[in-house]
Amino acid sequence: MPFHLLPSLLISLFAVGYTPGPANIYALSCGIGEHHRKKALQAWLGLLAGFTTAAFIAAVLIHFIGLALGKYVVYIKYAGAAYLLYLAWKTYKSAMEEKDDMACSFWNGFIVQMTNAKMILFDLTIYSTYVLPYSEKFGDLMIALAFLLIAGPLANLLWMLVGSAIKSLVRKYQKEVNLVMALALVACAVMIALR
Repeated sequence: MPFHLLPSLLISLFAVGYTPGPANIYALSCGIGEHHRKKALQAWLGLLAGFTTAAFIAAVLIHFIGLALGKYVVYIKYAGAAYLLYLAWKTYKSAMEEKDDMACSFWNGFIVQMTNAKMILFDLTIYSTYVLPYSEKFGDLMIALAFLLIAGPLANLLWMLVGSAIKSLVRKYQKEVNLVMALALVACAVMIALR
């Protein structure tokens, strides 16, 4: 990637990575929830592992298959949308039970990222825009993956920390917060499915 494209790449990373999306909403819910910090950290480690795994798989596939993969990527979004609806249901159900039932765990975080069509499509876009036109080296895709960590797990951590910081403010409105978060997850699922 030519150095003059770095500002454009960084703007893209922040624009996509720090806006609401499935993993950021999940991270926020883990930060807000009644979970111990250890559980929230485990969830973030799952988000990190899932993001890295999905981005690596996307890099391998795009390296070996090239842009022909693009027409098949569309199916990932439906799995992601279905999982978001599941998370929305769990969040809504926990609001009705007046307890925090959103499972913040390594494996839930991992699954959120592995089915996160927003980020997988973004990964493929970054690879095909900033790497493939300039290099066919797999190592260059790995450099792009390192930059993608700024848009994925680092953004998730920020959302989780914000959730933790506002936890005391939303405790007395937990039911309403869970309902809003469930609706946000449904909105994400719909937007992903309709793209």
